[in-house]
Amino acid sequence: MEIKIEHQPSPEILQKLGVFQWGIWQKEISKFPWTYDTQETCYFLEGDVIVTPHGGQPVQMGKGDLVTFPAGMSCIWEIQSGVKKHYSFD
Repeated sequence: MEIKIEHQPSPEILQKLGVFQWGIWQKEISKFPWTYDTQETCYFLEGDVIVTPHGGQPVQMGKGDLVTFPAGMSCIWEIQSGVKKHYSFD
């Protein structure tokens, strides 16, 4: 299972996906386990995060990144600076 990251996607891509109509999620510095029941696509407005899939390598992401998490993935989220992101579950 792979986390897909597009760094600094163009405004056209964000508009095509309708990112700015998605909900917003915010979270302070913390560390917690998470499992994705369905695929999530999100766009980071703020923050720095390391997500480590169970059995996989840590993946760094943050402000300006468009990220897709696969359905069925379990991981650990480590928020290093407060996160604010748009998100959509498929």
